[in-house]
Amino acid sequence: MATRGQGHRRVICPRQGPSVARLAPPSPFMRRRRVQFSPGSSVALDLEMAEICCDVAVAEVAKEASVASREAVSRLERRRRMGIRRFRLVADAGDQTAEAGRKRRRLSCSGEVAVGETRLSLEPPRMGIERPAFGVVSICGRSRDMEDAFSVRPDFDRTGPTHHFFGVYDGHGCSHVAGLCRDRMHELVEEEMLRLGPGSPPSEAWTGLMKRSFSLMDSLAVARRLEAAGVGSNRANPRCRCELQTLKCDTVGSTAVVAVVGLSNIVVANCGDSRAVLCRGGAPIPLSSDHKPDRPDELSRIEAAGGRVIYWQGARVLGVLAMSRAIGDGYLKPYVTSEPEVTVTERSEADEFLLLGSDGLWDVMTNEMACDVVRTCFDRAKALNSDKACSDAATLLAKLALARHSADNVTVVVVDLRKPAKSLQESTCN
Repeated sequence: MATRGQGHRRVICPRQGPSVARLAPPSPFMRRRRVQFSPGSSVALDLEMAEICCDVAVAEVAKEASVASREAVSRLERRRRMGIRRFRLVADAGDQTAEAGRKRRRLSCSGEVAVGETRLSLEPPRMGIERPAFGVVSICGRSRDMEDAFSVRPDFDRTGPTHHFFGVYDGHGCSHVAGLCRDRMHELVEEEMLRLGPGSPPSEAWTGLMKRSFSLMDSLAVARRLEAAGVGSNRANPRCRCELQTLKCDTVGSTAVVAVVGLSNIVVANCGDSRAVLCRGGAPIPLSSDHKPDRPDELSRIEAAGGRVIYWQGARVLGVLAMSRAIGDGYLKPYVTSEPEVTVTERSEADEFLLLGSDGLWDVMTNEMACDVVRTCFDRAKALNSDKACSDAATLLAKLALARHSADNVTVVVVDLRKPAKSLQESTCN
C-alpha cells in the first residue's frame, strides 16, 4: 500500500508494519502532475522551491560522502532521508485550506520585496541610474518576539555617485535599538560621506567613515535610553514593549551589518554576529567575520579591558551576551564595543550576488549552502525578472532556515550584482 505526496511518495513497508516507512523517488507521473499547476500558483512555487532544497541537500551529502568511510556514508544517507522529509513540509505549505487554520502568516513571494505582507516604498531612481535587483524577507520564525530589522536604500546618496545601502540589524533585549538603526544608520553614513566632499570616498577613507557612523549610532542609542529613563524628557516611546521608564533599557542592543554597494567597490561594516557573503564565480567570499566572545582576538580584547567570558549555553560576555560587539548594551561597555570591522572589496565582473543575513540564518546554514540555493534560484529564473529571482531566493532561504529548526528571527537580503557589473564594464569602455 502506498500513499502519494507532493513531489515524492511515502511508501509503507508491508513486512515491517505501518510504523516503518521509507521514501521512494518521485515517479514520472508525479513530476507530470506537478507541472499541471499554473506557473504563478503558490503550490507550484513551493514545490519548485522544495525541489531546489532537495537538490542542494543531495549535493551536500554527495560531497561529504566522497571523503567518508562506508559507515559514515550510511549515516549520511539517513540524514538525507530526514532532510527530504523536512523539505516535504515546505512543499506542503501551499495548501490553502490548511494554511487558513494556522496562526502564522504565509510568506509571499510576489513583487520585488517579500516581507510577509509588508512592502517597501522606495523613492524613484535618478535619471540614468540603474538600481540593482534585490529581495528581502524578515520573519519572526519560532521566536516569541520580532527583534530583527532591515534597511534597503537604493541610491541613498543622491548628491554624489551611485551608492546603494543595505543593512540587517538583529536586536536583543528589545527591538527599539534595531529599529533605530533601521531608521538612522543610512542617514549617518550619508552625512559622513558628505563631509568628505563630492565624489566617491577613496578606499582608505571608508574605514574611518564607517567607524564614525557606528559611533554616532551608538551615541543615539544611549541618548534614546536616557530619554526613555526620564533624563531630559518626560515622555517615553509608547511603541516599545520594554520598561522604558527604568534603566533596564541599558540592557538593549543590536547587531549591525551594513553594505554600501558602489560601481567600483563593496564596503561592508559589521558589528556583531550578522553576516555578509559575496558570491563570486560560484564561490562564497565572506565579507565579514562574526564577533563571538570566544574568538581569540575578541577574547583577548575583552580580558584586556577587564572583562570575562563565561561559558553558559555558549561563550558569553560576563555570562550574558553571546556576541562581543553590538550597538547599545551600555551596561557591558567597554567589554562590548560598537566599533565595526570594515572591509572594502573591489568589484569584479565575476560578482553574482551579495547576501546579508541575521544569525537566524547562519546558525543553521553554511555560506556554501546558502550560495548554492541562491545560484540555483537564479539559474532557474533566467527568463524571469531578477527581482523575482532575488525575492524567491530570499524566501527559500528563510523557509529552509525554519525547516532546519532555526529558533531565532530570520532576515535575509539578496542583492543581484550581475547588472551593475555589466554597467561598470560599459562605463569603463566609454
